[in-house]
Amino acid sequence: MNTLQHETLSSLLEELKVADYQPTAEVDKLAEVDHRYLRDLRINVTNALKYDNLSKKESYLLALAVAINEKHATLKTTFEALAKGEGATDAELAETVACVSLLNVNNVFYRFRHFTKKEYYEQTPAGIKMSIMMNPVLGKEFFELMSLGVSALNGCEMCVNAHEESILKVGGSQARIYDAVRLTAIIKGLTAIF
Repeated sequence: MNTLQHETLSSLLEELKVADYQPTAEVDKLAEVDHRYLRDLRINVTNALKYDNLSKKESYLLALAVAINEKHATLKTTFEALAKGEGATDAELAETVACVSLLNVNNVFYRFRHFTKKEYYEQTPAGIKMSIMMNPVLGKEFFELMSLGVSALNGCEMCVNAHEESILKVGGSQARIYDAVRLTAIIKGLTAIF
């Protein structure tokens, strides 16, 4: 790894407070050829975690949701610690886990309904218990924002539209939605190679 790439990676690890990181084959491959993407990724991640329309705690919880969804152990540990450092409670961390799990259920089911477009499937009750959505510890607007991010990750058009509409109905803004989805996309990119 050349000096500039080492400094870029070290800077990202320092920003995220990641200890004992062993670069993946993908990171090594990029670093070996002085690839500009590592610098871009560091800038994108750093900027995404500081978007104006999200608090640091919200940013870290959204990033944690992505890490959980993508089953990325290092980033799960990293973003959980960062969220705790910003005041996230055990109940909020647990609800983040529950939100990701529930949205994985919903995203599969509602994608199926959307893809098939058959009356029977659309009219038959889903029978999926979703009580955490009624009065979430994270607050309704932020829970919906997290749900939107996970739904975007999992490619469920019906869920994306429903959660976007719910956020606006409870007083959320398009600016917060936009920043949450951008952050989700960038952290997804980080999980792909980190």
